[in-house]
Amino acid sequence: MPVSLLALAAGAFGIGTTEFIIMGLLTQVSQDLGISIPTAGTLISGYAFGVAIGAPVLTLATRHWPRKWLLLGLMLIFIAGNIAAAMAPSYGWLMGARMLTSLTHGTFFGVGAVVATGLVAKDKQASAIALMFSGLTLATLLGVPAGTWIGQHFGWRMAFATVAVIGVVALGILAAFVPSKLQQAAPAALRDELSILASTPLWLGLGMTVFGFGGVFALYTYVEPLLSQITQLGNTGVALSLLLFGAGSAVGNIAGGKLADRGVVRALWITLGALVLVLLAGRWAFGISAAVAMAYVTVLGVVAFATVAPMQMRVMQGVGSQGATLASSLNIAAFNLGNALGAWVGGSLIAGAGLLSIIWGAAALSAIGLVLVAMGQRRSPAAALQTA
Repeated sequence: MPVSLLALAAGAFGIGTTEFIIMGLLTQVSQDLGISIPTAGTLISGYAFGVAIGAPVLTLATRHWPRKWLLLGLMLIFIAGNIAAAMAPSYGWLMGARMLTSLTHGTFFGVGAVVATGLVAKDKQASAIALMFSGLTLATLLGVPAGTWIGQHFGWRMAFATVAVIGVVALGILAAFVPSKLQQAAPAALRDELSILASTPLWLGLGMTVFGFGGVFALYTYVEPLLSQITQLGNTGVALSLLLFGAGSAVGNIAGGKLADRGVVRALWITLGALVLVLLAGRWAFGISAAVAMAYVTVLGVVAFATVAPMQMRVMQGVGSQGATLASSLNIAAFNLGNALGAWVGGSLIAGAGLLSIIWGAAALSAIGLVLVAMGQRRSPAAALQTA
């Protein structure tokens, strides 16, 4: 794998850390800003909506830009957004800073995924995407637990300031190791690029991502209160659990890429099916013991991130090379719409029926993703056989 893929992973690490760090700080943010935990959870939904808006708009607006300079520009916006978050005096300010940061997310991962697949042989493309996304899983493994620890000991503002520093480091790595002259086909006419929006397989793939990954975030958004209130873990136990989730996600991300290299559709059935079963098991796992809860969070990380590479490859394969960059960015937006949907469903269930009720909503969302896999396979059996 080319070293430039590791540079892309460095950028993904910074962006992934700022996306997920708020989940370990919900209690601190809610207490400091005088808002409820469900309201603090909307900071996750706001970020996700920013990604959904920024991904297609920025991808189309910058389609003529050299890809290296585009990636560097996105990292500069990322740094500015995290500095603004660290300075936030109110909920509204913090939401605005989160949304500014989120505008970079979809285009970075969307363009990065296309760049990654162009750097390797065709039979290694899913693994290349998984390697780039390993920065995201390392963010859950190292960035989020470290940010949670910093927030608990020095305040949540210092956690965001630290993320800004991570952004500066990632900017330097990208500048040093991403080639200035990446292979880049001449962009198609805007009308031709937008024509992929009429593709039914594209929308089925995006829906699969929204609902399939939405189930993850219906639970994971509120994993800190689940662990502290249901499992009765202290701050150290919560931080360790987040570390274990990150370790599991790193394993799952690589495994999902390997599975998708051998067959995208089969990988989707395996990973999404396992995700539904694991989400259902959470109804009992959090209440048995600390050890069981920690083991459960680890397994959740594995199955959750094993879905990422297959979902990304399915959408990109569905539109062909001409629309791959826009489709890739749209799927990153779909991941984040899933995050927003999951956070909203989880918050609504908590308000109406208590913390443990989110388990059923989470499993139901991911089950819808499985239904959409089946619909896509029935609609295009020939394509399914080619990728199965």
